[in-house]
Amino acid sequence: MMRPMRFDVPSPFSSSNPILETIAGLFHPPDQIAGISQLGSGNVNDTFLVTLNRSASRSAFVMQRLNTEVFEKPELVMSNLLKLGNHVEQRLAQQPPELSGRRWEVPKVLPTLDADGHWVEHQGEFWRSITYIGAATTADVIQDDLHARELGYGLGMFHHLISDLPTHELADTLENFHIAPAYLAAFDLVVSGITPQNSSRINEAVAFIEQRRNGIDVLERACARGELKRRPIHGDPKINNVMIDEASGQAVGLIDLDTVKPGLVHYDIGDCLRSCCNRLGEETQQPWNVSFDLELCRSILEGYLAIGRSFLTQEDFRYLPACIRLIPLELGIRFLTDHLSGDHYFRTERAQHNLERAEVQFALTKSIEDQWNDLNNLIDELANQH
Repeated sequence: MMRPMRFDVPSPFSSSNPILETIAGLFHPPDQIAGISQLGSGNVNDTFLVTLNRSASRSAFVMQRLNTEVFEKPELVMSNLLKLGNHVEQRLAQQPPELSGRRWEVPKVLPTLDADGHWVEHQGEFWRSITYIGAATTADVIQDDLHARELGYGLGMFHHLISDLPTHELADTLENFHIAPAYLAAFDLVVSGITPQNSSRINEAVAFIEQRRNGIDVLERACARGELKRRPIHGDPKINNVMIDEASGQAVGLIDLDTVKPGLVHYDIGDCLRSCCNRLGEETQQPWNVSFDLELCRSILEGYLAIGRSFLTQEDFRYLPACIRLIPLELGIRFLTDHLSGDHYFRTERAQHNLERAEVQFALTKSIEDQWNDLNNLIDELANQH
């Protein structure tokens, strides 16, 4: 049983906050801690890299504050991480031939220094530490064709390694996560409770959703009919959650595993392509220049199918175009809903930040729709390759 340790931690946090050293010292001997720096640019959790001196057994570890406003049952998140880590370690010990000697790592949860648990807690705020994947990096935009293929390969390998993890062993840590009709219902609830907007940008965004209301349940209806089945998924396989080896340029693992849960692999495939095939990135402030790069889509899917072809069915292929279009629309709905309700979910840096993000996702959706025939032809071509 993992028992949390209570400790008084102020908020907000910065890497210069001395309290961070105290928290890190609950996971590792304080005299071996050399420094703490902020790591990554996540929208949800606070993440820090704790570097260690030469007397330590490892060079560094990652320390995170789990956002309990998003993850209301953090103990289930930790349970999933432990189960997934143990499962993948067992798979890797069998030296799966699909890896062909390639490096692959999975972030592992580290115990507290007294080995009495795997996190420390303060007033509902959870801190945990996980292993650091060294000599690897992430990117916010695609670098080249090799990078694109490796992003796809990485997601395919991740799905392959967890494909035999029974879904009933994983907790659903985010209810309705990636269930597009639920996001639409939340949007409707927010819109019904606010006064009409004078902003033309908001009105255009609302109209964009209304024009696409029908069919937003396409994946859930397919699942209900038995055409698609739920499997273990990552939940958030965006471009900067795939670690790339600095020397070889090969994918070596996926990080940010808090959203691991039972779901449709289509959620992951669609989200990966949404994140990767917009060369301007999701934080661009120029939505009018956003487009979906079909050649990047080809490269990523070819990388994914190098592994994923072994477990995808004909019905899985059939619904790939639908998921590629749906996931950016879904995320745009989420961004707009958060903007209209006061920016409570996604971290923002400026007024209307979430509105800008929504406009980027809607522009990406429109670009996919404009290339609909070409996208379907691409999927048909890839499905028929052997």
